[in-house]
Amino acid sequence: MPVKVAEEWLNICGGCEVSILDIGEPLLDLLPELEFVHMPVLMDHKYFGQTGEGTELEIPEADIGIISGGVRNEKEKHVAEEMRKKTNTLIALGSCASFGGIPAMANMWTLEELYDKVYRGSKTTESADTPSENLPPLLDRVYAVDEVVNVDVSIPGCPTNPDLIVEALTCLLEGKPFELPEKSVCDDCPVKREKKADIGQIKRPLESMEFKQGEPWENTRCFMELGYLCLGPVTRSGCARTIDGGVKVPRCVQGYMTCRGCFGPIRKGANPLVDMLGAISSIGLNPREVIDRRALLNRYIGGQKRLRPLPKRPAR
Repeated sequence: MPVKVAEEWLNICGGCEVSILDIGEPLLDLLPELEFVHMPVLMDHKYFGQTGEGTELEIPEADIGIISGGVRNEKEKHVAEEMRKKTNTLIALGSCASFGGIPAMANMWTLEELYDKVYRGSKTTESADTPSENLPPLLDRVYAVDEVVNVDVSIPGCPTNPDLIVEALTCLLEGKPFELPEKSVCDDCPVKREKKADIGQIKRPLESMEFKQGEPWENTRCFMELGYLCLGPVTRSGCARTIDGGVKVPRCVQGYMTCRGCFGPIRKGANPLVDMLGAISSIGLNPREVIDRRALLNRYIGGQKRLRPLPKRPAR
């Protein structure tokens, strides 16, 4: 009998659902063993009955539940709780579900400050009251899924690596545990490291990368040592793919981009902001040159109270 799967997307862009489609041919091997009973991106299954006749939110019971996206409003909290009730094993898929993701950068401000900025303080918007009619109230901040309900498996990434989705589902089908190893992106990165920077200042990540097309990865200098801010030292591995020649390369590095940190902390309880400042200093760069350090070094992981409003300074 196929294993029943229910999937939901909450506060998200939809990229993690695209990752499921990007699995490609391996998905065809899994499909005979799976039965998707609820997945808004693929099938028309209404929360309150197909014609809205229901009075209770309805999600079918399933063996495996998958949630992408964080929790921003009361409706999403309700859906997450219902998914937890109706599924035996719950997977948090992607950075938003695992850590709050990019939307959780809003946690640096209070809800009232956000409302004032969007509806009253924006130069392109006529000042108006905060809309409330027929809209679910926002929560005080953006929550990761595990702050609202218990999560059994977390697959980070923005979007996540399709290979990891296959691996996680295969492990669950075979009754095996799934967990990413506690190692960094740097552990999977084949570039050459000399443990010192050749440049005196930190470059913005979007500045043009200096590289020789087609040069072997082991001859390519570490991007951070070239001055480009890379969060590989403090980010959990899992995104790397084996390319032509059998070399394993992290996805962003393969595109000659620095790691931005979407796979989150290497281990639970780690503080990437503090650890990254140490990593920058260790190769002779000045961490004070990192613009907007608090936001940039917590870019994908603002849930779980890593990002919150700063206390107001007393007036002088």
